[in-house]
Amino acid sequence: MSIADPTTDRVAPLDRLDPAEVTEILALARPAGDADGADPFDEHTLLRLRDHRAAAVHLTARAADGTLTGYAHLDTTDPATGIGVELVVHPAHRRRGTGRALARGVLAAATGPLRAWAHGDHPAAAALAVDLGFQRARVLWQLRRPLAADLPEAPRPAGVALRPFRPGEDDAAWLALNARAFADHPEQGRWSEADLRVRLAEPWFDPAGFLLAVEESTGRLLGFHWTKVHERPGSARIGEVYVLGVDPSAHGGGLGKALTAAGLRHLRDERGLDRVMLYVDESNAAAVALYERLGFARWCGHVNYALG
Repeated sequence: MSIADPTTDRVAPLDRLDPAEVTEILALARPAGDADGADPFDEHTLLRLRDHRAAAVHLTARAADGTLTGYAHLDTTDPATGIGVELVVHPAHRRRGTGRALARGVLAAATGPLRAWAHGDHPAAAALAVDLGFQRARVLWQLRRPLAADLPEAPRPAGVALRPFRPGEDDAAWLALNARAFADHPEQGRWSEADLRVRLAEPWFDPAGFLLAVEESTGRLLGFHWTKVHERPGSARIGEVYVLGVDPSAHGGGLGKALTAAGLRHLRDERGLDRVMLYVDESNAAAVALYERLGFARWCGHVNYALG
C-alpha cells in the first residue's frame, strides 16, 4: 500500500527499516530539531528505531528523486490503549503538503486510538492536529536551570544513605520501586527488565550518576535519582534529571528534595556541567512547584494530541 498526492511527496508504509534508512531518518531529524528548538523524537522512539524487533509501522515520504523528506513513527505495541505517533518533515521541504500526507498515512495505517506528540508545541503541528480532529490531551514541560547558581541545601532524612546503582544486582529491586513510584504514570511505571537493560547498555549510562537512596538498617531502596548527560557534536553539553522517584512509603520526609540536590551536585561537581534540564507533566502540580522552588524555569512544552 502507498499513499500519493500529486502535489506532495510519495508516502509509503514499511514494517521494517534497514540500517541505511535508519541513518537517513536520524540525519533528517537533526536539522528539524535545530530549526524547531526541540528534537522531533523522544528517547523511546530513538531506541525503537534501532530495534528491528519493535512493533512499529514506519511511514517515509520521498521526493521524486528519492530524497527522504519526512518520516512518521507509529508505535503499535499496544494499539488498544493508543498508538504512539511522532512525525517530522525536513525544514527545506515544509509547506508543500508533506506533513499532511504523512498524517493521512498515519490515519490510514492506524488500528486503534492515536496519541501523537508535538515536541516544542510547534504552531504548525497544533494547526494540523486541530484540522484532523485531534484533541490536546497532555503537556510535558521541559524545565531548565543553571548549575553555576547556588544549589539547594537538602540534607538526607535520618537513617538514609546514598550509593550508586549496581547493574545486575539492583535491577529487580529498582524495577519494583520504579513501578511503585510511578504507578499512575502512563509510561514510566510500565518499564520492564528489557526497558531497563537497553538503557543500561546506552553509551551515556554512568552508574555513578544513578543514585539510590537506601534505608541503612535494612538495605531497602527508598528512592533514586538517575542522571543523564547529553553530548552531541555541535551542541553544548547539558545534564538531565532523567528519572527521579521516591517510594510512596517515604513521601513527606524531604527525600525527593535531597535526591534532587545530590544529583545536581553530581552533574556539576563530577561531570563539570553548567546547566541541567528535566521533564515533568503539567498536571503534576506538586512536582512542578517543587522544581520551580529548586530554581528550575519552563523552557519549552511538548504536547500530546489524542484521537479516538
